[in-house]
Amino acid sequence: MVKYYKFQVQPHDMVEVLSKYIPQAAVSPTFELIKEHNVHLKIVNERVTRHGDYRKMPNGQHQITVNANLNKYRFLITLIHEIAHLLAFTKYGRNIKPHGLEWKRVFQYLMLPFLRPEVFPNQLLPLLARHFKNPRASSDTDAKLSLALKQYDAPNDKNFIFEIPHGGLFRLYNGKIFKRGNKRVKRFECLEVGTGRVYLFNPNAEVEFLRVES
Repeated sequence: MVKYYKFQVQPHDMVEVLSKYIPQAAVSPTFELIKEHNVHLKIVNERVTRHGDYRKMPNGQHQITVNANLNKYRFLITLIHEIAHLLAFTKYGRNIKPHGLEWKRVFQYLMLPFLRPEVFPNQLLPLLARHFKNPRASSDTDAKLSLALKQYDAPNDKNFIFEIPHGGLFRLYNGKIFKRGNKRVKRFECLEVGTGRVYLFNPNAEVEFLRVES
């Protein structure tokens, strides 16, 4: 079931909702961003292909969706990531690259007040500081940060690609089965068992490990 929240209903309700999903010290400044930029926030069931998204609706409303299953630190990063899209498009126009220089600058500016020990654990702060020198389209592509953030996830049966042994079989969310091959620079070659096609996988992609073929 999808959960819908928007601050226009009752401002105190949004504060209560945010308190469930992000660090307490981040609730007030995050609420002010949502209120200032007229964000319609939707907290939704997990989508395996993305953590969140932003879109401007036909009626002019700014809609941001974030996955409900994210841990509180990843949820905050994702929400600010999407608010940065809103502000970048508003300031620079919609012809900019989605994750180009304009977005990076806005994202850096918005995240800076949150990079403090009252919000994030001390072990994450150096990794976040490095990441936000040049933020990427997804924190998942930052291997060290992604692995550190995963420690705060609820337990699950998923593994990262780099944890799968060479020759090991794994299954994706869509049911397709692959065999892990060699690492090529930063990504891994993986053979789709059903078709024989080779695909490149990010080392931090989460998959279901099956077995190692003898």
